[in-house]
Amino acid sequence: MSLAPRVVLVHRTTEYEELVARHGTHGQAAFFLTSRGRDIEEIAERSRRNRRALTEVASAVPLTWRQARVERGDLDRFLFGPEDVVVVVGQDGLVANVAKYLSGQPVIGIDTDPGRNPGVLVRHRPRDTGVLLASAHGGRAEELTMVEAVADDTQRLLALNEIYLGAAGHQTARYRLGCDEYGGAVESQASSGVLVGTGTGASGWLRSVWQGRGGELPLPRPTDERLIWFVREAWPSPVTGTSLVAGELGGSGRLSLTVESDRLIAFGDGMEGDAVELVWGQTVRVGVAAVRLRLLT
Repeated sequence: MSLAPRVVLVHRTTEYEELVARHGTHGQAAFFLTSRGRDIEEIAERSRRNRRALTEVASAVPLTWRQARVERGDLDRFLFGPEDVVVVVGQDGLVANVAKYLSGQPVIGIDTDPGRNPGVLVRHRPRDTGVLLASAHGGRAEELTMVEAVADDTQRLLALNEIYLGAAGHQTARYRLGCDEYGGAVESQASSGVLVGTGTGASGWLRSVWQGRGGELPLPRPTDERLIWFVREAWPSPVTGTSLVAGELGGSGRLSLTVESDRLIAFGDGMEGDAVELVWGQTVRVGVAAVRLRLLT
């Protein structure tokens, strides 16, 4: 007997909830903000809107379906099933945060604060939930390209927007960079790290780096099987170069990085707490992932 579909509601703790948790009570949090010329009511109202949206979305789930909730901080400990329909209730970035833990499950993005969120990935309103769930396994969807990093010890990292490779703090990252797309060219570098991103990521951090470089490379679209990459603040020296600092990767192309520091990390979509650790001599290869995010439109 097959299981009924399960709706997994993904959300995150609001700024108001974090403030109250830090200061103990609403009154103390309000006093803290007032002493700094801020009003807590705006933040509290955004939190109330978020909770109302979460309640409305939950009430739209069919009674015969199963239901689960997971907070952003618990995503790395939550087990998604193949029959799940994932409903992300919050900001665009929350869709990117959950993407790395999925393997083809349909995703619905619900915008809880229209006007504040760009709505690139959270494209729907809470009132649309019922109709979207009814067509979740056969409705229109975009297959968004993802990026993956695979280390030589089989550690693997997925991301929807971008993967960062570099030092955990502000120290210089030292490594050898190689690129399949440029005849296998290899260069020793010292930099602030390497950023490899997708067309979805081209609306965020990747775009700011791209603009700073003059926008010469064409940005990929979210569904394009193409990535672009940038080396951040490469430093020239007698033993390090700056000739390989930007480029693009096709579907089979790979960018390789061999660590020449005591410790580097790779993390995706801003989730540094769920990073892959790399030590001296290890090599990691980055390119287009085989899996895609199935985002309902």
